[in-house]
Amino acid sequence: MGLATLEFFAFNDNWKWDVVFSYLFSQIIMNGLLNTIYLTLLTTFFGLILGVITAWARMSPLVVLRTIAILYIWLMRAMPPLVMLLFVFFFGALAPTLGIGIPFGPTFAEVPANDVISRFSAAIIGLSIYLGAYSAEIFRGGILALPSGQFEACKSLGLPPFKAYQKILGPQLIRVIIPSLANDVITIFKSTSLVSVIGYTELLTTVQTIYARNFETIPLLVVAVIWYLVLTSIAMFGQAWLEKRFGRGFARRNPSNPKAAALENAGKENL
Repeated sequence: MGLATLEFFAFNDNWKWDVVFSYLFSQIIMNGLLNTIYLTLLTTFFGLILGVITAWARMSPLVVLRTIAILYIWLMRAMPPLVMLLFVFFFGALAPTLGIGIPFGPTFAEVPANDVISRFSAAIIGLSIYLGAYSAEIFRGGILALPSGQFEACKSLGLPPFKAYQKILGPQLIRVIIPSLANDVITIFKSTSLVSVIGYTELLTTVQTIYARNFETIPLLVVAVIWYLVLTSIAMFGQAWLEKRFGRGFARRNPSNPKAAALENAGKENL
């Protein structure tokens, strides 16, 4: 089995590894890769901010805010990200102009919607809205996972909510949500390939444009896969560093380590 796999990947001329390496670091591929990175970073930034706001609204004592947050999360869970991208890109069909003014009153400034919603901005808006809904539930789950005594301790110390999250609750919250949040960010990174449907040129769109001309479909797809693997690996290393950074001082149980389990059980018996 191992030899057959090696022969299939290493000695199969149909992979055309010479074509793969000739395009791997080419300027056009690098431009598409940079666009993918920019899109991922901006989407992550705005999506996480939206997620924090939504989580706060979801846990608010105000019924109106909770209802809005629940409806937003419900809608995004039901809507595929591709549909969200198309909906944002063609939003001008619903609202030809975007304005600032008083609802049902005078408008102070107007601008055509198509001038604001470009391919790039539609990609960022669509993916950020999608990430915001999912990250909101991750933030809310992390807050619910914190011991109630932590909140009571912050109140007894007279800490305002912002200071409490900055100094005490926030580091604990980050430790809990890092795995789930990193998984969502990596998912959004791969979902950037969907923006090709609205004409934005990122890594996959660049690859498709090239193999549409030279018909080297498999080698160009391999180029895209290699760069997706590289960026995903970097994200996973970042996740591991954050887990180590915010996990200091917390005991970790390893079920596969019999010595650690024996020591833990012995400690419980002594108590």
